Amino acid sequence: MSTTPETLRWYGGGYPSTDPAGIQQVLAQLEQPCFIVSTAQGAGAAAGGTAAAGGDGPAVLAAVPALPPHRLGSAAFRAAHGVWQSYMAGAMAGGIASADLVIALARHGFLASFGAAGLLPKTIEEALARFAAEIPGLPYAVNLIHSPSEERLEREAVELFLRHGVRCVEASAFLGLTPHLVRYRLAGLRREPSGRIVAGHRVIAKVSRSETAERFMRPAPTAMVDALLRDGLITPEQAQLAHHLPLADDITVEADSGGHTDRRPLPALFPVILRLRDQIQHEHRYATPVRVGAAGGLGTPAAVAAAFTMGAAYVVTGSVNQSCLEAGTSPATRELLAQAEVTDCVMAPAADMFEMGVELQVLRRGSMFPMRAAQLYQLYQAYDGIDALPAAQRERLESQVFRRPLEDVWKECVEYFGRRDPEQLARAADSPKRRMALVFRWYLGMASRWAVTGQRDRAADFQIWCGPAMGSFNAWVSGSYLKTPENRTVADVAHHLMRGAAFHTRIAHLATAGVTLPASVTDYRPVPLEPAALTEAAR
Repeated sequence: MSTTPETLRWYGGGYPSTDPAGIQQVLAQLEQPCFIVSTAQGAGAAAGGTAAAGGDGPAVLAAVPALPPHRLGSAAFRAAHGVWQSYMAGAMAGGIASADLVIALARHGFLASFGAAGLLPKTIEEALARFAAEIPGLPYAVNLIHSPSEERLEREAVELFLRHGVRCVEASAFLGLTPHLVRYRLAGLRREPSGRIVAGHRVIAKVSRSETAERFMRPAPTAMVDALLRDGLITPEQAQLAHHLPLADDITVEADSGGHTDRRPLPALFPVILRLRDQIQHEHRYATPVRVGAAGGLGTPAAVAAAFTMGAAYVVTGSVNQSCLEAGTSPATRELLAQAEVTDCVMAPAADMFEMGVELQVLRRGSMFPMRAAQLYQLYQAYDGIDALPAAQRERLESQVFRRPLEDVWKECVEYFGRRDPEQLARAADSPKRRMALVFRWYLGMASRWAVTGQRDRAADFQIWCGPAMGSFNAWVSGSYLKTPENRTVADVAHHLMRGAAFHTRIAHLATAGVTLPASVTDYRPVPLEPAALTEAAR
């Protein structure tokens, strides 16, 4: 609020701080209101106290209310997911968003999504068992990734989630709705005696296109609902209730990020999806409107604050968590990530959608993977099969990229898909081009595995999913204790991003009241927290 010295004066204990260090300390006391007052030494800052008309206290130039981090974003999001802050760590496939990561954030009041994509069912079940034993009653999500070329994987993942009572999934990379995703959502529907419809299975959909967002914002398609009912996969009551609520509870607007991304700027994309949500809500009048969160490029407090200012119900981070100790990746990969700059990212072919030409964003620094993966896709487009490759090209692939005969790679593919998804082999039986795709996908899949395990002799082939937020984060923490990967924990990073976002929001509020502060007091810098203080901050 803006005031004039003649109408309002401040009363409180102590005396306002007028030196830069003192002013910054006052501004950082987010749990207290902040007053900018006029003193004999110039403008000062005071935390707490009261302001009243008249009297002989210091004149109030501007005031902002208390703004602890847990007030940022949507209270409905926090209540629905049982978390203390409107913050989520998004899934990173292959278990990079590990069980350790999920557990650590859950214990500190944050939601995290387990990176189940690409993992064997046994590994996923082991993680779910850990969640039940180590964080009983605390919230978590599990990633469900769209697998257009491997439908069986998506079906089996949903069956696993239903069997183990997973209450929230983060649906990512969906090009359209699938019966398996719809089944998961509807199988949790019930009506309470009061008449209220309860969705026992929550869906957080990560999207980057308005047409995809709209599908998740509307009720499940009637044809899919009818088919699930005919197959006995949902009950008649669930089929009836399906028409009264959207397919997703939350829509994460994913801007320029690591992994699968359309690289759209968040300020351009987010308002479009938010306006679409409002239009659909006006049409359907849902009892609980779909919440819209923001992801992509959120590597600093200022970026997180900007997302909340745009109207984000919650924020989602990804790349920055991959550099933390709890991430399911190797120390070598974390070290590379901690050195990344904003310009160190590039697009490369994606293993799971290779034949479709879909790309994902990876770290370019220290790796030849982006170039080699692009060359493989060019060969796939140019030739009809492995046997059609020119001899020189084949020799180069075998000696430099695969480091083994391509026939041996194909045998390994047969063994792998024979266990995991035999349908892939059936489709490749009479298609040399399809066999070539599976062989080339072997390299793409193994490249991410080598990065996770830190296989030294394959360091030049590391595939590290990464967005520019990683470089932004590194620039922000340079000079602080978080510069070193060994000091980065997901709870620390989440705490400082959210607390810093509240701090920057406070600075912006003062600016709109006409207060100009020196740059030296407006930069939030992370300082180490004692474990007890971090636990208290999560309450």
